[in-house]
Amino acid sequence: MTETAKPSQYITVLGVAQDAGFPQIDCEKPCCKSFYSGTEQKKLVSSLGLIDLETKQKWIFDATPDITAQLESLKANHLNNGKVIDGVFLTHAHIGHYTGIMQFGREAMNAKSISVYAMPKMKAFIENNQPWKQLDSLNNIALKLIKQDSTIVLNSNLKVTPFIVPHRDEFSETVGYRIEGKDKSVLFIPDINKWHVWEKQIVDEVKKVDFAFLDATFFKDGEVPRPMNEIPHPFIEETVKLFEKEAMETKSKIYFIHLNHTNPALKDSHPLKDSIQSLGYHFAREGSNFSL
Repeated sequence: MTETAKPSQYITVLGVAQDAGFPQIDCEKPCCKSFYSGTEQKKLVSSLGLIDLETKQKWIFDATPDITAQLESLKANHLNNGKVIDGVFLTHAHIGHYTGIMQFGREAMNAKSISVYAMPKMKAFIENNQPWKQLDSLNNIALKLIKQDSTIVLNSNLKVTPFIVPHRDEFSETVGYRIEGKDKSVLFIPDINKWHVWEKQIVDEVKKVDFAFLDATFFKDGEVPRPMNEIPHPFIEETVKLFEKEAMETKSKIYFIHLNHTNPALKDSHPLKDSIQSLGYHFAREGSNFSL
């Protein structure tokens, strides 16, 4: 198994669902009825935690609507260092990826200068738009400017590098992250339009790391009753097709994440999910740990 229990530095999966979580609001389709009938468990919104037990530090990637439960999980199950979090890395300004920072505000915990790492447009969006602006003006958060392909050194063993990916950038740019530890590295791309519109080759990028958490919002075309070119993401079927000629060593690095409530692979067990796993791919699971 590639997953480990509790190494000194590691990634933990805090959520696997698309921005609106599972079940999704006002969904009466079979996908969400399966939760209300008790046959499927709730799934939190896509997020990763980064923990260093040696330096007693912890960070979270994306501030989701489920951040309260996710930060409590980090505290109770991983590291209680007297801080709610040492830092938050944002990918972009869509609701599932930044709105959790509201919990740091005056109406909630009234935090003191929690580090929030953001790209230039993302930082400006928070600084210039209420209610996010108030978090900054009241020093509930301390915005940290990050730049494309510029590495942030967290400590002697951990570093993080953001990189631009194409997405629906209505309010901010969108980034993925490369997270590097002493021995292993992780690719985190929860949102991207389509692999072929990215200037980099996803196959090459996966080969460079040990674990790759990739956008799997939809399983295939026609999954939702709206033009899917309005919400472009790489279908799981498309990603599998791209990697079909690659060695099992490469395929097994991939952990699909950020699954929409309609995606059959979001279910704990489903024939379509099983068919993908039989090819060597994985699906991210809340609570799984990956040594760095």
